Amino acid sequence: MMNSLTNLDNVLVINNLTKIYHSKDGETLAIQDLNLEVREGEFVAIVGPSGCGKSTLLSILCGLEKKSSGTITFSKKDVKLGYMLQDDTLFPWLNILDNSLLGLKVQKKISKERQERVKKLLDTYGLGEFIKKYPNNLSGGMRQRVG
Repeated sequence: MMNSLTNLDNVLVINNLTKIYHSKDGETLAIQDLNLEVREGEFVAIVGPSGCGKSTLLSILCGLEKKSSGTITFSKKDVKLGYMLQDDTLFPWLNILDNSLLGLKVQKKISKERQERVKKLLDTYGLGEFIKKYPNNLSGGMRQRVG
């Protein structure tokens, strides 16, 4: 039985989450009555066949989609989530550095310090020597790391 965050070890509690997509052709039930508790330090894998709602769940948790019903409770107010989309969605006309800085540019949060931080991260992920290359020059795995 799932309650609100009574266990301090829980970082995430999902109760009866449902997502229904509406279209002109009708409704598609993507997630129905999902319940989940994630505890501090726990590793969670979401597996299932294509179309079972894995990406929908992640999109809801990250705020990219709205839930139809249910509750999602995080133990902290400043939780930031992100996930790698199935496709890397890099812009082929931008080099690796510019693709990596795009989010900051769109949010108008670009600065010299943040640019240097992004360069260091690219270096950490083994991409430092590729910052002036374009996505078509990278392997699939490298493209995922840039994404």
